[in-house]
Amino acid sequence: MGKIRTAVVGVGRMGQHHARIYAQHPDAQLVAVVDSHEPTARKMARSWRCKPLTDYRALLGEVDAVSIAVPTVAHFEVAREFLTRGAHVLLEKPIAATVEEADELVKIAQEHRAILQVGHIERFNAAVRRFHEIALTPVFIEAHRLGPFDPRVRDIGVVMDLMIHDLDIILNLVRSRVTSIEAIGCPVLSDMIDIANARLHFENGCIANLTASRITPTKKRKIRVFQEGAYVSIDYAKPSMEVYRIVPDRKAHPGQPAMKIKRSIEKIAKEEPLKAEIDHFLQCAANGVEPQVKGEHAQQALELAVRITNMILEDYHGRAPHLHHSG
Repeated sequence: MGKIRTAVVGVGRMGQHHARIYAQHPDAQLVAVVDSHEPTARKMARSWRCKPLTDYRALLGEVDAVSIAVPTVAHFEVAREFLTRGAHVLLEKPIAATVEEADELVKIAQEHRAILQVGHIERFNAAVRRFHEIALTPVFIEAHRLGPFDPRVRDIGVVMDLMIHDLDIILNLVRSRVTSIEAIGCPVLSDMIDIANARLHFENGCIANLTASRITPTKKRKIRVFQEGAYVSIDYAKPSMEVYRIVPDRKAHPGQPAMKIKRSIEKIAKEEPLKAEIDHFLQCAANGVEPQVKGEHAQQALELAVRITNMILEDYHGRAPHLHHSG
């Protein structure tokens, strides 16, 4: 089989990295980059020796697979056009602006036997991959995702922008129905939700507490999972993983506790999550197999993010009538 013909639609902050990886990938041919801002398209095309375009429709029928990294409000329109022509799509998160649009994209991908993979990139973080090799039965999860304000992110609030990463990780880990939600948040530096906290109760008894902020001076991306006799702490950014277990203390004297806490630092491979994500996408496209992050998974994360957002907005309603109705 020859190289997979690829393209990137939207070569801003994330899309430029998609283009770089496709251009350097042994199994891909980067045919074109698309951006509505022509100087940006030309600059990226020069860097990676491909065709610059300002209209993605010129690519329809010309590529086998495409990464879409346009603003969220345009996800549905652009992804639909490629999927209906049988092209495989790697769509940046969130999958769509609404749950209804997400449902429709999943249906279209199935009808046209096209792969729809969504860019929940933390699934490809080396620490998270190692995480899933450990048998876990979580009873409590604590997640923090904090970062500085970015004025370029204007179309979505912090729940859709940042918290949705941890929602996807937690849903994939717990694999149980959410039975209740408590959520609070507020705008600080924009007219949308800039800081949020959510507490999720699952049918199997697990509880997850998530905090997301885009008004914090320093970045923090951590998750801790507690279960009987152990807990695991992951730093997504390093990446690193520490495991704390209760083990017998053979040196304990009579009258002292017979158990002790053992800390171990797991070895984590150094790899770029986006490259691992695109490697997986290209393998799925070449072999016709389902991706790890299917459209259905992204739809579930989006649906939960929408419920959290609506709860925050309802709580804030009346106290801040200027708050934009998006999370």
